[in-house]
Amino acid sequence: MAEVKKIATRESYGNALKELAAGGADNLVVLDADLAGATKTGIFKKAYPDRHFNCGIAEADMMSVAAGLSTMGLVPFASSFAMFAAGRAFEQVRNSIGYPHLNVKIGATHAGISVGEDGASHQCCEDFALMRVIPGMTVICPADDVEARQVVKAAYEMEGPVYMRFARLATEVFHNEDYQFEIGKAEVIRAGSDVSAEVINMATIKPLDEAAVLATAKKTGKVITVEEHSIIGGLGEAVCSVLSEQLPTPVRRIGVNDEFGHSGPGADLLVQFGLCADHIAQVAADFVK
Repeated sequence: MAEVKKIATRESYGNALKELAAGGADNLVVLDADLAGATKTGIFKKAYPDRHFNCGIAEADMMSVAAGLSTMGLVPFASSFAMFAAGRAFEQVRNSIGYPHLNVKIGATHAGISVGEDGASHQCCEDFALMRVIPGMTVICPADDVEARQVVKAAYEMEGPVYMRFARLATEVFHNEDYQFEIGKAEVIRAGSDVSAEVINMATIKPLDEAAVLATAKKTGKVITVEEHSIIGGLGEAVCSVLSEQLPTPVRRIGVNDEFGHSGPGADLLVQFGLCADHIAQVAADFVK
């Protein structure tokens, strides 16, 4: 049996930036907050040092710099940990990028509880909620390496602010290279007639693919959402909003249950918080009953 390929999507982020520049994206620039090694923008920096700017441990300032650069025809990718990009710099993202609807792309890595040993202070499980509420902000969380690289390219090609979330841990690659990502479009991974069979990948948190949500709910009669994020303000609530207004459907949300994380190995924390196959399968089985 072939070995399962695993790649951290933060690695995909760095590789995609380099690929874009090599492919002719001459107006692309990358900003970082003294974390190029961790966010993997160091991959881009090594190839294009004159287009990479280290703003230091000053994430709010970095977002303001990115906003300014975007008004000069450049496409800045501002990069940091999710806790800093969405949390510490929220005011600048809202007022300097979101309000004027500038063409800034935010690459947020090390999100969720799988950050692991860094503990609750760095385990950002609120970023979907923070970014979703900003008018005009596109919010995307790719599932694997293939999708992550396409997400970066799609963000570059669209006009307007984009928040992209990338993981610290290596994750299994399940997409083929011929997969085509489309912003706002969900992907049916496995079709079925009940909640334990139908599986869809909703990489775009905002704008949500409402048609896919409704189609799945009609077929299955019940919906389960899974996200490495608080069940408050994230994908689960976005799905519930669509269904409650258009097609009332029973929903179970799996995620972080209104609590902070804590220090520990990332893989172990995912199991502890129920973000693992066994727990998801158990919830589905109970829900079907």
